[in-house]
Amino acid sequence: MLTMGLHTDKLFFQCLLLIVVPFGTGALTGSTAGRLPFRARYCRIQDSPNPVTQRDVQKEIQFRVEGDPETYQPGSTYRVSVYTSSPVFFRGFVLVALKEGREGDVPGDFAGNFKIIDEDDTQFMNACPPAVTETVPRRRTRIQVLWTAPPSGTGCVILKARITQKKSVLPFEEGSLIRKLCEKDPLQATQNPLQDCCSCGTAKYRLTFYGNWSEKVHPKDYPRRANHWSALIGASHSRKYTLWHYGGYASEGVRQVAELGSPVKMEEEIRQKGDDVMTVIKTKAQWPAWQPLNIRAAPSAEFSVDSARHLMSFLTMLGPSPDWNVGLSAENLCTRECGWVQRLVKDLLPWDAGTDYGVTYESPNKPSVPQERIRPLSSLDHPQSPFYDPQGGPISPLARVVVERIARKGEQCNAVPDTVDDIVADIAPEESEEEDGTPETCIYSNWSPWSACSSSTCDTGRRMRQRMLKAQLDTTVPCLHTQDFEACMGPGCKEEEPSPCMLSDWISWSACSVTCGMGMRSRERYVKQFPEDGSICKEPTEETEKCVVNEHCSPSSCIVTEWVVWESCSVSCGMGMRRKSRMMKMAASDGSKCQTDLEEVEKCMMPECDALSCMLSPWSDWSHCSVSCGVGVRTRQRMQKTAGHTQCEEQLEQAEKCMMPECHVDCMVSEWSHWSECNKSCGKGHMIRTRMVKQEPQFNGVPCPKTVQREKCKIRKCSRDGTRIDGKQEVPTRRGNKPGRQSPSVPEDNTGCKMRPWSSWSDCTRPCGGGVQERVMEVKKKGRGSQSRNCKNRKEIRTCNVHLC
Repeated sequence: MLTMGLHTDKLFFQCLLLIVVPFGTGALTGSTAGRLPFRARYCRIQDSPNPVTQRDVQKEIQFRVEGDPETYQPGSTYRVSVYTSSPVFFRGFVLVALKEGREGDVPGDFAGNFKIIDEDDTQFMNACPPAVTETVPRRRTRIQVLWTAPPSGTGCVILKARITQKKSVLPFEEGSLIRKLCEKDPLQATQNPLQDCCSCGTAKYRLTFYGNWSEKVHPKDYPRRANHWSALIGASHSRKYTLWHYGGYASEGVRQVAELGSPVKMEEEIRQKGDDVMTVIKTKAQWPAWQPLNIRAAPSAEFSVDSARHLMSFLTMLGPSPDWNVGLSAENLCTRECGWVQRLVKDLLPWDAGTDYGVTYESPNKPSVPQERIRPLSSLDHPQSPFYDPQGGPISPLARVVVERIARKGEQCNAVPDTVDDIVADIAPEESEEEDGTPETCIYSNWSPWSACSSSTCDTGRRMRQRMLKAQLDTTVPCLHTQDFEACMGPGCKEEEPSPCMLSDWISWSACSVTCGMGMRSRERYVKQFPEDGSICKEPTEETEKCVVNEHCSPSSCIVTEWVVWESCSVSCGMGMRRKSRMMKMAASDGSKCQTDLEEVEKCMMPECDALSCMLSPWSDWSHCSVSCGVGVRTRQRMQKTAGHTQCEEQLEQAEKCMMPECHVDCMVSEWSHWSECNKSCGKGHMIRTRMVKQEPQFNGVPCPKTVQREKCKIRKCSRDGTRIDGKQEVPTRRGNKPGRQSPSVPEDNTGCKMRPWSSWSDCTRPCGGGVQERVMEVKKKGRGSQSRNCKNRKEIRTCNVHLC
């Protein structure tokens, strides 16, 4: 099948609008009255001049995405179809993908990737390269194209259709020709489906795994020597069993696959589930992780499903890694119309099994204690992660899995065919208008099969077929005959040209049957429509061919890996050399030296050196981060190779931010305050000083020191009768006063000053770790004598909340 399409590499919009615009010959000519689906600046497509009123479109025209999903998987491919039931038909169509709110003014308004299925029926428009239209305007009852969903982060997609019948256009503003799909949440993508499967019989599938994890696509810290995919392990199963899912915990089998690449325990767990499992899915490991398909076929496995076990799950480890995998969980192969999905394509992103704390490919083993939940990896997980992106962009898919239905067995009970290919078996080939001149106003059923020949000998006889007149839209136009006759002879009298079989495309080749020497590989296709006369299809549905792996398999020969891709040419211009290599997987069984070449070298020709005005070397590796903690900068450089030319305009140095572990923040305190007054006017007392915390410690910084210091003080001795040594009256202190309770009034002293009662104790300056409180006694009224000037307010300070924080 020829693949054509529009690729958009970068999408920074949250929504996408996908519009299916069927139209006839009048859609490309005529006036521009009415709102254009997109303006005639980049894509010159005009509305039809004769729009009709919307009829009962929901019953006449069906517009659907295969499987009727409510969400889409970024990067996955879906079959989009528009079809009608006889006697309704349409003549033409246009298919275009637009970002929401855009009208096709510039190429950047378009998004997605279209693929043409039938070149005889569909083509890309000359006036609008991103759009798909019909090749020849004619009566038709169906069209189908493939659409690849946009990358992650695009948001919701709205599908719309517009139909042209005769010379009038059916508007697409609202109604049944609208479908809305939103991006599937990766954390909810593995939840079990709520509805039961209503399909009948069984279906057989082939799963093919295409690894895309390579140094070219994922260059950061790529492990060049030990990179590989572990053996793929999975099963087709019922809703009662779950191999793994986002937000759940990895079983021991999943842990051994994720950390060790061993599928043994996982297979044991699967087989213990008994009737909940229909088929165990297994493929071999791949060393190295990536090789071109012309060197090594993609690994594949076949499995079956039925109505009770219609889910498919698998996983495989990318190694070396801490516990990173790709896979699918509980992928439903049953459609809502009680059929079986024909083809499923999924791009696979890495996920963490939650059993190891490593952040790089070759991090040392560090078990997660306690075990964490399974989660998808992101580009913001850790600065040292190979998938880290300071901008938080999406991770490029590491692999793609293609699941193709290759057979169905038993009675199939779907009332509505699950794919357009299944519809083919129920719809006879369309009759072109030129064949019998049938007027457009006469609506017929399909022709019945031919009857048996009236002659059982080699004499000429006749056979007949019929059709029914369903509607006559114009009584003034006569409708043609409803019976058809042709000459025939009895069986064996002459070779009649058999009616054709309709076959699918060939499915990809299976893996070679041996790991050493010559083996066989096969591929299959299936019958989409049998001949009308009931004969058996003679075309082959299976092919086999020889394949060679490690040509020499004698005891004196060793087993080697497949060749890796050619390295880059040794020069940037002129004649140079390039090499490719492979590794020895197993030495010869008799101990002899390996005679197989492990390296090949050949010449390579680059552009003439004189023709290159500015040649640059590859970018160097990124430098170390400019800081050991926090946010810094790292740089990389490249040099100009061509001497004697003008200065290159290309950038020779790049810089980007880099994030290192958070820096330690030590505690910071203020200077000590002055010592307070002694808390006693005679006898032994104490005084204190404090300091404040200016910065709390963070990220294991130095903890804070003490913030309160206490020191003893002694003013003078106190006499027993309360008189101080200097003869002055001592103010008695009442024991038992609690903080916050006022002391009794102080009598007027010898200076003639009257004092107010003690105030309440103030709030403690710290909730823990030692704070201070204070209270004051203020002068109420000064005496008249000259000594009254010496009256001062009194203050007491005490510690509080001395317990540890």
